[in-house]
Amino acid sequence: MELKIGDKAPEFEAQDQSGNTVKLSDYRGKKVVLYFYPKDNTPGCTAQSCNLRDNYSALRAQGYEVIGVSIDSEKSHQNFISKYELPFTLLADTDKKIVEQYGVWQEKSMYGRKYMGTMRYTFVIDEEGTITDIITKVKTADHAAQILKK
Repeated sequence: MELKIGDKAPEFEAQDQSGNTVKLSDYRGKKVVLYFYPKDNTPGCTAQSCNLRDNYSALRAQGYEVIGVSIDSEKSHQNFISKYELPFTLLADTDKKIVEQYGVWQEKSMYGRKYMGTMRYTFVIDEEGTITDIITKVKTADHAAQILKK
């Protein structure tokens, strides 16, 4: 099933970088930027996360909560947050439930080799839990502007 604008965002439950359980329903009444990225501490993912960090106050001023999701572990997320001073929650989707629910676990290709991996997609979700935007062509160094222009 492919999600589209206007769909209800699938409910999820996962552990954050500190081992706390986080559910999408915890954010009901708030706008959410749910960004999926392939791997902690890689160049594109670092650029994307740092751009969101650098524009975090502007995102918050527009009422957005930012949640990052990758299949990395809580410990990996702790190191990533500490190294780059990220002010938002990162979810450890080690069992791949969320990436599969949101349809971002897809076949990728690098140097002719095919493999499964996380697509760099962002879902913007309104206060009622409805998807209002899906960004599939993420500009890692200017991602916050892509979100804020909506």
